[in-house]
Amino acid sequence: MMEDVTDSPLPCLPPRVPESHKGDYGRVLLVGGSRGMAGAMGLAGMAALRSGAGLVTLLVPRSIQATVAGFEPSAMTLAAGSDPDRLGGNDAGAIRTAAEQATVIALGPGLGRAPETVRLVHTLNHHIDGPLVIDADGLNGLAEQSAQRQKPAGPRVLTPHPGEFFRLTGEPVVADKAGRAEQAARLCLQHGQGTVVVLKGHQTVICEGQKYAVNATGNPGMATGGTGDCLTGMIAALIGQGLSPWDAARLGVHLHGLAGDLAAAALGQVSMIASDLIRYLPEVFRGGAS
Repeated sequence: MMEDVTDSPLPCLPPRVPESHKGDYGRVLLVGGSRGMAGAMGLAGMAALRSGAGLVTLLVPRSIQATVAGFEPSAMTLAAGSDPDRLGGNDAGAIRTAAEQATVIALGPGLGRAPETVRLVHTLNHHIDGPLVIDADGLNGLAEQSAQRQKPAGPRVLTPHPGEFFRLTGEPVVADKAGRAEQAARLCLQHGQGTVVVLKGHQTVICEGQKYAVNATGNPGMATGGTGDCLTGMIAALIGQGLSPWDAARLGVHLHGLAGDLAAAALGQVSMIASDLIRYLPEVFRGGAS
């Protein structure tokens, strides 16, 4: 039986000390993007920066590097070159080299679903031994070769919405919270020890196999493209600042929803877009994330 930890206090970021420098707050490497989907990486990068990451690098296909660099000058960019329009298996070596300098890696926003990209997802999942947040087409890549899926080399945070969860498991997401927690726990065990699953939706479930929490923030206005990319960047940034994957997922989901609630209160649910969440991250972090 799992322990329901919904009532446990949310984790906090440690206070920043005067002698600290940018390297103390995490080197986040975000891997993704493809032609036509540069915005996903832009949103993830901006969310990571606004969530306190010391350094953020966006590794993208060469054709979109300039576009991605234009979203936020505080982020660095790297281009992988085997295909100018998408990342693929031939880029695994360059990505693994870049990952050696990173505190945490996030994989998936805007990545695409070409066969060579699926191969890249499996290679990175199997070989990167640091924390890896996998979202969007990273999850779809895992699902494409589920029968041959190899165990991950390190801790993982998987952030599926119901459609991605179905592709990963073949199970439709059930309505009740306890049932969703059991489904998330099975995916944790299926993927490997050290996996945290964030099963997104109304009252998102965060599960670490033996324990789970249910998030209470957020609203239907967040059902718009790009909000999941923001969450990916946030969770990666929190891991980079020293939180465990479990704590980073819990706090990231809570603050992500809270930013959405503030945006909805100011703008209305219908007109909200993903970048509105980023605008409200400074307010939610001032209000109790540290």
